[in-house]
Amino acid sequence: MSEPLPSAAPHLRHLFDLLADDAPAEALGAVLSTARADGVPAGELAEVERATATALRIRGALRQHRRRELQLTALFDTAGDLAASRDLDDVLKAIVRRARMLLGTDTAYLTLPDEEAGDTYMRVTDGSVSLLFQRLRLELGEGLGGLVAQTASPYATPDYRTDERFHHTRNINAGVLDEGLVAILGVPLLLGSSRGGTGKVIGVLFAADRAPRVFSPDEVALLCSLAAHAAIAIDTARALADTTSALAELAAANAELAEANASVRAHSAAMRRAEESHDRLTDLVLRGRDVKDVAAAVAGLLGSPLTIHDPGGRPLAAVRPDGTGFAADSMDAGWLAEAAEESRTGARAVRRDGRVVCAVLAGQELLAGLVLHRSRPLDDSDRRLFERSSVVTGLLLLLRRTVAETENRIRGELITDLLTDTGRDPAGLAERGRRLGIDLDRPHLLLVAETGARERLAPAAMRYLFGGEIHGVSAEHAGAVVLLIEADGSGPAAGAVARSAAAPARPAGPGPGHRRRHGPGRGRAGAGRRVRGGGALPAGDAGAGAHG
Repeated sequence: MSEPLPSAAPHLRHLFDLLADDAPAEALGAVLSTARADGVPAGELAEVERATATALRIRGALRQHRRRELQLTALFDTAGDLAASRDLDDVLKAIVRRARMLLGTDTAYLTLPDEEAGDTYMRVTDGSVSLLFQRLRLELGEGLGGLVAQTASPYATPDYRTDERFHHTRNINAGVLDEGLVAILGVPLLLGSSRGGTGKVIGVLFAADRAPRVFSPDEVALLCSLAAHAAIAIDTARALADTTSALAELAAANAELAEANASVRAHSAAMRRAEESHDRLTDLVLRGRDVKDVAAAVAGLLGSPLTIHDPGGRPLAAVRPDGTGFAADSMDAGWLAEAAEESRTGARAVRRDGRVVCAVLAGQELLAGLVLHRSRPLDDSDRRLFERSSVVTGLLLLLRRTVAETENRIRGELITDLLTDTGRDPAGLAERGRRLGIDLDRPHLLLVAETGARERLAPAAMRYLFGGEIHGVSAEHAGAVVLLIEADGSGPAAGAVARSAAAPARPAGPGPGHRRRHGPGRGRAGAGRRVRGGGALPAGDAGAGAHG
């Protein structure tokens, strides 16, 4: 009697165990090799291979979610530390500690300018082991940090030792070598700027590793966000210290200083108002509120209607001082771009045509524009509050976009399987859709953009999904951008998309297996069209496939 052939079941169970134990990717990949060595039949071996690939994707998604959670926790803790402490040393230590935690680097440190000596010095370090490094001083333009302070722009290097972009000196090289640093990221602490402008550089924040590492644009943007909060916290701590000192002196003065004393109290009140307002706005971000809540808070604090527009001029929020919303028209993109550029280069809010505009930036990227509809000018206190609100708005938009892109990328795998894998079990696809919040039993609209149109549909898709106006998901498939949204005709968003897509266009073929599928998720991606003109989404041309 012949022995039974080896089964794939033990190997599949082992995959689940490894995934539950957060095993390394190498251990997951070894399961396939073990199954092959055990003589698992080819048909079942293919199933093990597919399961291994799925397990690796799940592991990557879980690790990414954990990293995002760590970043949000670090930002939350930083805001709490900064709000609770008014001592400059405590504020600086909290900033550096959170920077190291946020990026997961070996070290983090902060340099401040020495106005008398005309150079910068190491103020606070976290994770440093070298006294020589901790005592470094940098002239303007020297090394990576000197270049950041000179240009007011972030710089990163995977290997500082061999990077010829920077002015290497014997002093700096000795300190870096003694600390063992290799990869370094430095961002400026700008006062009076919404990140990326040309405000006054009051310090440089660094994160560094002792091994080669390429810092991603997301990591640079996150450290820039932390640096923006750090600059405000440092400015507030210094201002409060100055105010406290002035009040102590004035308390000992005679009646001749009464007018000056009143002036200082007014300044102190303005600083407290700005501080409390910033804490209130930061709390909105930490509690997961959206841009409309931030807009309502700012409009109430400044007593004027406020609108927030994306770079294309489309309104993201429009709120009156009493907190009620109103319908805002789209703003001319050219006008908004010019005003935002003037705000960025001037490192402050600007007045244009009876409105006050402040750019919302992430590094050099324009995320949005704050527009305060107010004919009378802002005083210094209100102007600082308005400018600081752009920092909070930028942090909110950046965090929400990062989370939305991560979730959409995971959901996009479902679109790929719907369009390409004809052998998938339809019940399994429907169940996957339900777990991801996508009901494949409902009618959907499929938008496809090819060649030039895909560049316009991709950001438009993210605007729709991120803005919450349409429930759906986007992905890239076969060189095109695909957007799958609910289209049962009951909602205004789906109707608007359907009407916009109803333009003369050529048909696009259905996905593989279209005619053979009849259950949930089958036959739902009907005939496609390339739409010219306005399209179903803002930003131009898109291919549209309607079904129902």
